Amino acid sequence: MSAPGLEWSILAPALAAGALVLSTHVPLGRQVLQRGIIFIDLAIAQFAALGVIVAALMGWDNSPLATQAAAASADLAGALTMTWTERRWPWIQEAIIGAAFVTAASLSLLLLAGNPQAGEHLQDILAGQILWISWPDLLPALLLYMPLLGLWFGFGERLGRIGFYLLFAAAVTVSVQLVGIYLVFASLILPALATRGLKSAYLVGAAGYASGLLASGGLDLPAGPAIVCALALCALLCALLLRPHADVTGDG
Repeated sequence: MSAPGLEWSILAPALAAGALVLSTHVPLGRQVLQRGIIFIDLAIAQFAALGVIVAALMGWDNSPLATQAAAASADLAGALTMTWTERRWPWIQEAIIGAAFVTAASLSLLLLAGNPQAGEHLQDILAGQILWISWPDLLPALLLYMPLLGLWFGFGERLGRIGFYLLFAAAVTVSVQLVGIYLVFASLILPALATRGLKSAYLVGAAGYASGLLASGGLDLPAGPAIVCALALCALLCALLLRPHADVTGDG
């Protein structure tokens, strides 16, 4: 989807959506890198997308509550499965996560095979529709992210393996429907790769979303891919210019 211009009424909710996603995904991304399970975000996001697709095929796409329930159920099943596999086969967990992602993605394609609007559905799930977000769309994310952030910053490592996966799945369930799989993964990984500091990682994420949205509106580019590329560029610049300092001081 291309940006229809630089109207603040369109950009403001999109920026707010980005801020909400970053609020949970930046700290979770640092933990993902620490655990060495880079593809967990893609896998969990794909589980959520699979739930959304199933809801649409069942005719529930006009019911936000039913769609959320389907996405949350798929993510919960995926999170519990990942918890079990990490306990059972920790040395191949990353490979299992990759296998889970490609299986869920392939199952999504099979479910959409007979749908004449499959291409549009798939693009929405992957690249998102961030410029179509309205203020009321942000309320469910806000209500969920607030307690999630409280749990994360209040308990952190004490949540344990299953607590981490369940919290992660809850955050991704909502964010996939807000901004799409590509942006969810980019928001999780790129700021965390750029710097070890939490504050500077938030700044990288905010700069990426802002510059990506401006580029999308000014150059009439698809918003989701533009933001992903802007995030990658901001992360690269931060890593080149600031990471040695952040590594030493740990500014977060």
